[in-house]
Amino acid sequence: MTMTFITAEQINQITKPHQLIDKLQNAFASDIETPLRQHYDIPNPDSSRETTLLMMPSWQVGKDIGVKLVSVVPESYKYKLPSIKGVYVLIDAKTGQVKAMLDAPSLTAKRTAAASALASRFLSDPNSKSLLMIGTGTLSSELIEAHCAVRPIKQVYVWGRNHEKAHQIVKRTAHLSVNVEAVSNLDDAIGKVDIISCATMSITPLIKGSLLKPGQHLDMVGAYRPDMREADDQCLLRSRIVVDNYQGALKETGDLAIPLKNNVIKKEKIEADLFELCREQKHFERNNSDITFFKSVGHALEDLAAAQLIVEKLRESA
Repeated sequence: MTMTFITAEQINQITKPHQLIDKLQNAFASDIETPLRQHYDIPNPDSSRETTLLMMPSWQVGKDIGVKLVSVVPESYKYKLPSIKGVYVLIDAKTGQVKAMLDAPSLTAKRTAAASALASRFLSDPNSKSLLMIGTGTLSSELIEAHCAVRPIKQVYVWGRNHEKAHQIVKRTAHLSVNVEAVSNLDDAIGKVDIISCATMSITPLIKGSLLKPGQHLDMVGAYRPDMREADDQCLLRSRIVVDNYQGALKETGDLAIPLKNNVIKKEKIEADLFELCREQKHFERNNSDITFFKSVGHALEDLAAAQLIVEKLRESA
C-alpha cells in the first residue's frame, strides 16, 4: 500500500457538502471510538496568546485509525500564515500501514462546516432563507456553502471586524447561487436573518440575546477556549441548546463553561448532542417560535469520517 499525501487543493476539489454531511450523520450513529482529545496551551513569547496544540485520535475497529495534530496560533496573521496548521494521518487498522496523510486545516474546515450543517438539519427552520456569517476566517466561506446545502438560503450577510476581509468572503462565495453581501453593522444584521453562524476567536460576546428574534437558529463554531465567548448570557437563556458532544462542549468553550460556572444555566439546559440525535436516542421537535443554539467544539470522529470519504473519492477518481 502506497502512502498518499492529499493536499488542500485536492480536498477542496473532492469534497462535496452533501456527501460529507451524510457521511457525518452516519458516523455519529456508528461504532467509531474516540477518546477525549489532548489539548495543551504552550507559552508563545512572541505573542499575547499561547500556542495551542491539539492531538485528536479516533478509530473504527478493523478498518481505520486516524489522528490529527494541529497547532492554533491566534496571532499568526503577523507572519501572513493561517491560524490553524497541521496534518491528519489515516492508518489501516488491520495492517498498521499509513494509508494517507491529509492537510489538516482544509480537512478541519470541511468537516466543521459539515457538522454545523448537520446540526442545522435537526434544529433550524427548514424554510430558512437568510444567513448571517459572523467572522471572516478560513471557515466562513465553508460554513456559508454548507448551510446553503441543507437550507434554501437566498440571502447571506457577512460581518467581520475588518470590512475588507468581509468583502473577500463575498468574492470567495461568488460561485454560490445566493446573494452575498458584506455589512458593517452587526447589531442591525442580527435581526434580519433566519440563521446566524459565528466563527471567531472573540473573548467578549458578539451576539446580544436581546436582539434575537423567535425562530432563529444560532450556529456557534468559534470560541474554542474556556476564556472565549461569542454569545452573551441572554442568548443561552432564550435558546434551546444542543452540542456536538457533551464531553468537550461542557468544558472547552467559554460559551458554555462560563455561564455554567456562573450558574446562569444548568447542564440540564443542554437538550442533546449530535450522537443522540443521529442515533435517534432523542428527537428534537421545534416550535416556530423556538430559538435554537448549536455549539460546536469539534470531534475527532468528524475528522476520521471526512478523511475516509476523501480517500475513497480520490481513489474512485484515479
